[in-house]
Order: sequence, then structure tokens, then C-alpha cells
Amino acid sequence: MTWDQWIRTVEVEPSVYAADFARLGEQIEQLLGAGARVFHFDVGDGHFVEPITIGPIVLESIAPLIHREGGAIDVHLMVDDPEHYFGALQTSGADSVTFHLEAVSDPQSVAARARERGFQVGLAIKPETDVQDAADAATGFDLVLCMSIHPGFSGQEFMPGAIDRIRRLRSGLAPQIHLQVDGGIAIDNIRSVYDAGADLFVCGSAIFGMEDLPPSYRRLVQQLA
Repeated sequence: MTWDQWIRTVEVEPSVYAADFARLGEQIEQLLGAGARVFHFDVGDGHFVEPITIGPIVLESIAPLIHREGGAIDVHLMVDDPEHYFGALQTSGADSVTFHLEAVSDPQSVAARARERGFQVGLAIKPETDVQDAADAATGFDLVLCMSIHPGFSGQEFMPGAIDRIRRLRSGLAPQIHLQVDGGIAIDNIRSVYDAGADLFVCGSAIFGMEDLPPSYRRLVQQLA
């Protein structure tokens, strides 16, 4: 399947990195029941970003739950050498991989290697990276991920300047390329992010940081109606 088949106009993606790992399977099942279909999965290597985050072993444990309900797993690689991870992610059940423009010298070549594994492919940029650089490099990608926080740590606040970056990035991308935003998205700003041109919204604390996950997810979706 492709992003065009996964996206129901827009998608709020629960970010697994923010979950309670003692209850991970239970929480994913709750969100699937609430209507979530695309789950965001962060991988950090301790070099490109400081934290060493969850990896293929955790992914392999949750992929059957998500795929059984027709869902998809969107992996964000915050790593120096994204190609190194493609084989393990394919085996573990990833559906799409997004790597950082800042981590590679030839994004088109890395994207081609990802497609050979059957992945959908995204290109991510840090807040400091010029959005025009991303737009120039994005030909042939399925999505561009505009970070609205510094990658690596969950729970950061949405950067005020991100809305203008999102708007400028959307204007520079071909219409068929989806625009994803990750970092600090919450009930009070998700509509502004949508109005600026995003159609994929990665939400961590705004879902997993709440006492009752399904209503938290549904409230975010309702802001986009």
C-alpha cells in the first residue's frame, strides 16, 4: 500500500516513542479501536540525536497488532546511516521510512535503496535547515517531515516559527508530496498546522500523555474536521 491509500484526507499519527512501554500493546489496541491507522515510530542512534531510542525488536512486537487492523507503521530514522537500518526494519514490519536530509549526501540514492526494500519514503529536516533545501531535494519522495522541535526528545514545546516554515515548505513542494509535522502538536495548535498546509500530524504527549487515550486521539482528529 501507499501513503495515498493510508491517508483519509489527513492522519493524526500516534507517536509510539511517547507511549507507556509497560502497556504498549494495550495502548496501541486502544488507539486502533479509536480509529488510528498510522503509527509513528522513532529510531535514534545516540549520534545523530543524543538518545538511543526504540528499535526493530520493539517494532517487530507491535507490527502484527497494527497490520491486523489494516494499519501502517511510519518509521522516522534520526540516525547517521539510515541505509544500515533498512534490512532490519523491513524484517520487523515497517511500511515507510523517513530519513534526514542532514544525514545523507545523496538523498535520491538513499531513497532508491529504501524503495528496493518496498518502503514508502520520506525526507525529514531539522528546524535549522532551510525549507528550500528540502523542497529542492524532495523530488520523488512521498512525504517531507518538517520538525517543529529539535529531534530526539519527546515532550518539547512547539516552536513558534514552525508555522511559517510549514507554509513556505508546502508552497515549495509538488502537490502530490505529503507534508508531515512532528513536535509539540496539541489540541491548541493542530488546526493552525493544518491551515499552514500539513496533512500528517505526529502526536506524542498530546495522546499518550493523557489519562484516556481514545478521547485524546479523537479530539485531535475533530480539530481537523
